[in-house]
Amino acid sequence: MKNNMVLYNYYRSSTSYRARIALYHKQLTFEYKPVHLINLGGEQNSGDYKKLNPMSEVPTLVHGKNILAQSMVIIQYLDEVFPNNPLFPDDPFQRAQVRQLCENINCGIHPIQNLKVMQKLEGDFSATEAQKKAWIQFWIKKGFQAQEGILKKTAGTFCFGDSITAADLFLIPQVFSAQRFEVPLDEFSRIIDIVRNCLELEAFKKAHPQNQPDTPLT
Repeated sequence: MKNNMVLYNYYRSSTSYRARIALYHKQLTFEYKPVHLINLGGEQNSGDYKKLNPMSEVPTLVHGKNILAQSMVIIQYLDEVFPNNPLFPDDPFQRAQVRQLCENINCGIHPIQNLKVMQKLEGDFSATEAQKKAWIQFWIKKGFQAQEGILKKTAGTFCFGDSITAADLFLIPQVFSAQRFEVPLDEFSRIIDIVRNCLELEAFKKAHPQNQPDTPLT
């Protein structure tokens, strides 16, 4: 299959950020299609986009006739179709350890603090901006405390030893979100070191929310 890929995504969506890192890490070319999650009630809710992604979420990857949603699925697909610069170890147990690090963020932190949850808290429970921020900070901090403990056993230069894995693709966007919502990170020395190492790499620089076509100028 030719490398004719389109990524529907939003510049500061952490799940989109993950997929972009994977594409750049594997040195794959793709067309960037912005989906603004706020404008016009959220472009992800349009009828045309729902035909691609019935969950009305980002990212969505279109590769030829293949259409995939969910960042973990996209990353695993890319790793299987394009085995260069692998994101998962060959050993089954080590591969499972990397997936565990991913899922701690994918299931344990991100869903509780994403846009849909915040909109629900505001719409149904009249949560203020301060209350929503406190909610986000609580769950990110709790998740990072667990992740920091695991990383002390698995990390080298990166989350799992000295090679980039999918675990790094999940951690760095989550730290970006933590910084957006002013979560103190001083106690997470291992996470801080890994982020510093990752952000020196070209794939992470190119994928950063500050460097996307739909990034606001101000």
